[in-house]
Amino acid sequence: MEFNIQDKVRLKNPLSYLKTSDNMPMLRPPDLVAIDEVGEIISIRSPDTVEIRFRRGCFLIDINKIEKTMI
Repeated sequence: MEFNIQDKVRLKNPLSYLKTSDNMPMLRPPDLVAIDEVGEIISIRSPDTVEIRFRRGCFLIDINKIEKTMI
C-alpha cells in the first residue's frame, strides 16, 4: 500500500514499543498510542518507515504495521 503525507492512519496491531522521531530517537512504551487512535503521516523517512503524529507524540513506524483510515 502506498502512503502519502497527511494520510490518516491507525495501527493494525499493538506494537511492542514505539520509537520517537526526535534527533536522538528513544524507545517508548507502546501504551502511548491506543490501537484505535488515528494519526497523521507527517513525513516519509524511507520506503518502509513513516513519521506519524499521534496525540501523545511523533513516532517512526514501519508501513506494514499501519493502515489507512477514512476519518
